[in-house]
Amino acid sequence: MRYVKWGFFLTVAALIFSFLHYTLPQTDIVRVVGTENRRVDIGENSIFWSRSEVGMANSTSRDVFFINAVYENGRTMEYRNEDTGWGWPPYFKFNTSNLQALAADFTSRRTDETAQWVAIRHYGWRNEFLSIYPNAVALWEVEGPDTRIIPWFNIILLTALGALWWAIRVRWRRFWAKRRKPDTDEWAEGRL
Repeated sequence: MRYVKWGFFLTVAALIFSFLHYTLPQTDIVRVVGTENRRVDIGENSIFWSRSEVGMANSTSRDVFFINAVYENGRTMEYRNEDTGWGWPPYFKFNTSNLQALAADFTSRRTDETAQWVAIRHYGWRNEFLSIYPNAVALWEVEGPDTRIIPWFNIILLTALGALWWAIRVRWRRFWAKRRKPDTDEWAEGRL
């Protein structure tokens, strides 16, 4: 029974961790090498895509902006650029066209002596097998590939969630400690 309990807790913890890792913003330092607009057929992986824009018919095919980038070590990354609107996750992103124009302006080649390095804030995962892409939320120029971005929002949010979990746990334990059955020794000695 103990293994079932720990298995349940580990499964719940893994689900919470995965949800937070997918949803919370992450920042990559990359060099933008291209932008494009592609017609994408949304299939079984539809949970990883934003819902269709307001006022448009729900279909399984739509145009999506993409930002192609390269890390300092040469690894490639591709970001999708979709509005999140009022849906989940709550980034309230409505500036897809502006972000795409900014990304096109930052395009640089490896041979450029003044290659432009940018920070791309995004949420989501990249998985080639499932054809899912992280969604770019913001983009800004940085000095170089060794720039360090401290994720203050994530630190504050995770600290607040940890404090909330601890507060609930302490109150839950106090609640059950007051309602436990008295020990027979305490009953016999009249300490109740």
